[in-house]
Amino acid sequence: MDEKAIRKIEGHLRGTFANARIKLVPRPKQKDSAEVYVGEEFVGVVFQDEDEDGSYMFEMAILAEDLP
Repeated sequence: MDEKAIRKIEGHLRGTFANARIKLVPRPKQKDSAEVYVGEEFVGVVFQDEDEDGSYMFEMAILAEDLP
């Protein structure tokens, strides 16, 4: 993903989740995705849609150890 797409998605996620601490970081070895952080905590990955129609997918795992 290029920097323009990363900033666009980052803005969308910040607005959707009302959290200015969300940031996207490019993945050095993967050109189709970026890591998603809330502050310093890694929370998931955003992938470019395989159809290349301008859509993206946000994937977030919820670990059992993180649940109360």
